[in-house]
Amino acid sequence: MYQSPPIEHFIRYFTNKITLSDEEAAQIVRVCIVKKLRKRQLLLQEGDVWRYNAFVSNGFLRTYSIDNKGNEHILNFAPENYWSGDRESLMTGKPSRFNIEAIEDTDVVLVTKENFDQLCRDIPHFNDLINQILHKSFVVSQDRIHAGISLSAEEKYQKFLDQYPQIANRVPQHMIASYIGITPETLTRIRRNNAGK
Repeated sequence: MYQSPPIEHFIRYFTNKITLSDEEAAQIVRVCIVKKLRKRQLLLQEGDVWRYNAFVSNGFLRTYSIDNKGNEHILNFAPENYWSGDRESLMTGKPSRFNIEAIEDTDVVLVTKENFDQLCRDIPHFNDLINQILHKSFVVSQDRIHAGISLSAEEKYQKFLDQYPQIANRVPQHMIASYIGITPETLTRIRRNNAGK
C-alpha cells in the first residue's frame, strides 16, 4: 500500500493507537521522508539547526553531547517506535547542542516541523496523540532528573534495567554508564557485585 517498509511501519504505529481514514493516512504518507543511517552515522550534528520530527521505524539512535573535557553525556536512547530529535532547536531555530547518532543501522521517518504542524491542525486525533506523547515524555524527563539527583549509582543502574530491559542488551556498557551519569568503572564494579550475589 505504501512506498517503503519504514513508512508502512510509521503508519501502523499510528493506526495501532488511533483510527485514521485512508485520506488521513495518505496525507501523512505524503509528507514523510525516509532516511537510512549506517551504524555510527549522524542524523544531527552539534551546531546544526534541527528541523524535523523523527520516528525510528527500525534500528537505534542515541542523543548525546560532548563537554569541554571530551566526555560524552547521553541524553536519551531511541529504539524502534521511539521519537527522536532536539525539541529546543526545533522550536527556537537555534543551533543544536546535541548529536544524534545511529547505534545500529537505522531507518528514520522524518517530517518537517511545518508539515507536522499542518498534520496536527488537520487531523485532531493525530494532534491528541502527539500531545499525549509529549506529556509522557515530560513525565519521563522529570522522573529521570529526580533519579539523577536522589538515587545511588546502584539504584540508578537497577532502575535503568527495570525500565529499559530491551535497551540494556543492545547498547555497550559505557553508554549505559553515560546515560545514568556514572563512570564506566563504577558500572563495572556494580555489575561485578551483582554477579557475585
